[in-house]
Amino acid sequence: MSTATTSSLVTHPRIVERLVQGQATSDGAGVKLTRVLTQNLQRRLDPFLMLDTFGSDAASDYIGGFPDHPHRGFETVTYMLEGRMRHKDSAGHEGLLTPGSVQWMTAGRGVIHSEMPEQQEGRMEGFQLWLNLPAKSKMREPWYRDIRPEEIPVWRGEGAEAGVTAHVIAGTTHGVSGAMQREDTEPLYLDLHFAPGATFEQPLPAAHNAFVYVYRGELQVGETAVRRQRMAILANTAGGDGVRLAAGVEGTEGARAILIAGRPLNEPIAQYGPFVMNTNEEIFRAVEDFRAGRLA
Repeated sequence: MSTATTSSLVTHPRIVERLVQGQATSDGAGVKLTRVLTQNLQRRLDPFLMLDTFGSDAASDYIGGFPDHPHRGFETVTYMLEGRMRHKDSAGHEGLLTPGSVQWMTAGRGVIHSEMPEQQEGRMEGFQLWLNLPAKSKMREPWYRDIRPEEIPVWRGEGAEAGVTAHVIAGTTHGVSGAMQREDTEPLYLDLHFAPGATFEQPLPAAHNAFVYVYRGELQVGETAVRRQRMAILANTAGGDGVRLAAGVEGTEGARAILIAGRPLNEPIAQYGPFVMNTNEEIFRAVEDFRAGRLA
């Protein structure tokens, strides 16, 4: 694996603190998925609450979809690599996720939504990330945006970073601003595609929590090899100013990974299933509101 320096963007790259292998599980009406960012990592990777990855060619693994279910207190970011999924919610929003598109939903004070497949066969693959809201915004009005593939800015590397393409879902890379920006959590969400031997650097604020999830091939993250279907949590080392990534040269077809980072909220986290608030009392209220029909 190549570990050569690619540019002067990053002078003190972060190292890998640990590697995480996701846990196979199911959700919704029996949809098979892998939970990579689990509840016990929420404090470590604040403001991110959960990352699920799903991918199957078997319709039986996804056909049940995610019928009506509630959320309160955070945002969901769904990124579709393959397949078609229909979103509907109690705030009157509706949209269709297609390959390369993103659904960004702010649950806020509460919403009931469904995500159902619009295909009977073929591959369904993608990610869902849960992004926390600060206490001041947890009871804001629900919000929703469908982001079509052509609305996601693309950066293509040149010179030392030739062979890398970044789909900039949120945040900024190499002067290219993403489709979404968030003031409080300042999320960075990049889908990175590497040709064999390609290298990439991304500056990161020292206080931001960050991780890389490899979903094709293998990447070198600093001095650590990260295999497919592994998440590398990046250490918050004093003086670290970013991350350096490199794809293998020999006998590979390159690699693909998502790089995610954000500013921690450093607030209490209280979670009960699809409700994420700051106190147990707020959780009890969310459950009561849902049972009383006040989320609809």
